[in-house]
Amino acid sequence: MSEPSPHQLLPLAVTQGDPSGIGPEITLKAWQARSAASRPWFLLADPDHITRVAQKLALAIPIAIVEPQEAAAAFVNALPIVPLDARVIGEPGKPHPDDAAATLEAIEYGVDLVQQGLAHGLVTNPIAKDVLYKAGFHHPGHTEWLGELAERGWNIPSVTPVMLIWSKELAVVPVTIHLSLADAITQLSTELIVEIATITAQDYRMRFKIPSPRLAIAGLNPHAGENGTMGREDIDIIAPAVAQLRALGIDARGPLPPDTMFHAAARATYDVAICMYHDQGLIPAKTLAFETGVNTTLGLPFIRTSPDHGTAFDIAGKGIASASSLLAALDLASILADASA
Repeated sequence: MSEPSPHQLLPLAVTQGDPSGIGPEITLKAWQARSAASRPWFLLADPDHITRVAQKLALAIPIAIVEPQEAAAAFVNALPIVPLDARVIGEPGKPHPDDAAATLEAIEYGVDLVQQGLAHGLVTNPIAKDVLYKAGFHHPGHTEWLGELAERGWNIPSVTPVMLIWSKELAVVPVTIHLSLADAITQLSTELIVEIATITAQDYRMRFKIPSPRLAIAGLNPHAGENGTMGREDIDIIAPAVAQLRALGIDARGPLPPDTMFHAAARATYDVAICMYHDQGLIPAKTLAFETGVNTTLGLPFIRTSPDHGTAFDIAGKGIASASSLLAALDLASILADASA
């Protein structure tokens, strides 16, 4: 049986992100950089706004306003846009609080389309949480809200979304995410580490098709606590979590000194690093692959990837934003979709 051509594949849904950020620009550039082998995708956005951005940047890109079912065929010759009900007010580099409605609609609509089987996964452009907070958004970020949407759409009692920052150079999962460092330390527990690492191992087996993923568990303190002389968290919290994971049959080792985990030889010994707090993992991840890193959410009943950068309001509308991370997010979503087919 012959393989389906790309335009016959179920497309990916791409959200506009904050419309005043670089999301519209890099989406236009990503479509421009498509190849004949690219899995089709469509954009959830205000078509008039995308047209204005394209004109401002002198990008002669044809746009097709479509229904989701029409997107794959349209993708070959035009950027398919499934229109939102909300209209965009802000301009590139000048975010407007009223545009929170369109930003949130795109995300929720995208999840709905995946749930309905009209898209194979969700690729989200960057959002500005401070803009959303002014409109009443109460979640710490994208990741946590997607967990709530998954519970609602798939009727799952409890979803624990897990942030994976993935690149060919390094993959990291922070146990605590959008918390101050002080709060992250107080919320760290053996149970939380085991939960996050177990979800990571499950999704690496299911989505990444790695039969026995190798997890490197980072310590919290310098030198992983130096046998308790620089804090007992590594002994009292992290080491028991590693023991529990190994008892579950998961290839986990640690706690490892965080300052020696991320050089090339060390990275070759594991598939993913489980880090104790946000910056412990994201600093090395973004240093090694700033333009090609992908933010992926594990623990969801659907595929979700995103560029590993923010809205970049300071360069929006100037034509200099790189689409590299969005292209990497589209590529990874396509790979995961193929693996789940």
